[in-house]
Amino acid sequence: MSDVQNESTGSPDLEITRESIDKLSSAYQQIHGEMSKVIVGQDDVIEQLLIALFSRGHCLLEGVPGLAKTLMISSLAQTLSMSFSRIQFTPDLMPADITGTDVLQENRESGEREFRFIPGPLFHNMVLADEINRTPPKTQAALLEAMQEHQVTVGQTRHLLSDPFFVLATQNPIEQEGTYSLPEAQQDRFMFKVYVKYPSFQEERQIARRTTSDSNDKIEHVLTAVDVLEIQKIVRQVPVSDHVIDYALALVRQTRINEPGTPDFINEWLSWGAGPRAVQNLLLGGKTRALLNGNAHVSTEDISALAAPVLRHRIVTNFAAESEGITSDLVIERLIKETPSKEGELTSDPRLQKIFAA
Repeated sequence: MSDVQNESTGSPDLEITRESIDKLSSAYQQIHGEMSKVIVGQDDVIEQLLIALFSRGHCLLEGVPGLAKTLMISSLAQTLSMSFSRIQFTPDLMPADITGTDVLQENRESGEREFRFIPGPLFHNMVLADEINRTPPKTQAALLEAMQEHQVTVGQTRHLLSDPFFVLATQNPIEQEGTYSLPEAQQDRFMFKVYVKYPSFQEERQIARRTTSDSNDKIEHVLTAVDVLEIQKIVRQVPVSDHVIDYALALVRQTRINEPGTPDFINEWLSWGAGPRAVQNLLLGGKTRALLNGNAHVSTEDISALAAPVLRHRIVTNFAAESEGITSDLVIERLIKETPSKEGELTSDPRLQKIFAA
């Protein structure tokens, strides 16, 4: 059995065995197989959801109604034996409706009245925040605090949330009337922004056949919450070379306008670039993706494959780009094409040298 030791610490107690890598890769295939019983297609979406979960991140999903976003998330919770709750966000939803509240009750033994905390739907392992942009900023902020701190504050008391804790928020891109768009600074707290797209013709035919017949496929459990916590620890131990880190830094730092080494098309099309969280999420996501594919080291291909879900909600296109039909995904696609991935080419590029020297 071959072992891969953590490069950064050299600590003998932090090891990733080939057995653990194969076990995780096998579990990923099993999870995908179980979800395919009820979900047709959407392979990239399922992969990105699992990468975010195993990286201790959260996901923002965007797609039109009827693409099985809710079913996908509830099915994922079943395969992982994790508790699941769904919150339908509405304009009248208050923070206490999701965090929980203190209720005044009478103690039958002493006759005294005391406050008792009643947990809200956030106290589950996996939370679906459906149509998060339909609720006011006050309630959005309560959810974002829970995502960041893994706790909620009610009155003067802090209550720890379940561990693992995973939030998947959905947005409907076609209905903007009566919505409260998440500011870019708050979207930055989501590891990925995932686009759920229409199925192909063959996939939609299969969906039509399956959903209009008597099908009772039962999803089997693959991992437990304890297994997920162990995987989250293993992910942190995956070694990353300096070259891969430099590649992730090059991608992110090139999105910052009017900085040394920034490409002309970025200065022309963007009004804002990505911050340091983008680099962190690229590397953590790359570690998880490497493990799911049975690899012990992160490659530049792992980084580039996750560039779109990591960066698309962290860069802001300007009016000039929008008038030309340039989207954030097109900017990211061109950025990947113009950033060399090979070590010698990356470090010798005159423009990128300005970025590394900044």
